[in-house]
Amino acid sequence: MKSAVEQLSTYKSLHLNPTNIKTHLFGVTVIVWSVLVLLSLVRLPIAGVTLAQLFFVAGMAYYCAMHLKLGLAMIVVEGLLLVTAHHFAATVPYAGWIAVGVFVVGWTFQFIGHHHEKAKPAFMDDLNQLMIGPFFLMAEVFWMLGWEKPLEDEVTPIAVEKRRAFERAQDTQTA
Repeated sequence: MKSAVEQLSTYKSLHLNPTNIKTHLFGVTVIVWSVLVLLSLVRLPIAGVTLAQLFFVAGMAYYCAMHLKLGLAMIVVEGLLLVTAHHFAATVPYAGWIAVGVFVVGWTFQFIGHHHEKAKPAFMDDLNQLMIGPFFLMAEVFWMLGWEKPLEDEVTPIAVEKRRAFERAQDTQTA
């Protein structure tokens, strides 16, 4: 498993623009919520467990294994998303269709952000980056609050260098 520093620096290298980060704070959150709604609609024959619950447990174990403090914060935030998604899926008619609409809105915000960033979304090179998006945003919130400064100090220079390499490669392709 790649370390938190490696995962975060790769993701951050394509998310250095403040506008992009702001669009992602909204976009990623509603995407995660909409996916949890859709997965909440699928009940498994195992004591009424849903795919959303299994996804949540696996995801939170992954985040905690990478970085315990960020992982625990993810449990709280994504736990709230899971509870609301479960309730929505169980009580709202056409919840699946509404979740698909919310999913599309979330991705629209993502692509608007990447227009400002002038860089492709991270998942285009590594599908695992879809799981890192929420983790990265939690790290960004921590850093905005002045928490986990040593992690930020380690991640940011690596991300900037990765971005420079990405831009050099783009310049070589267009030349």
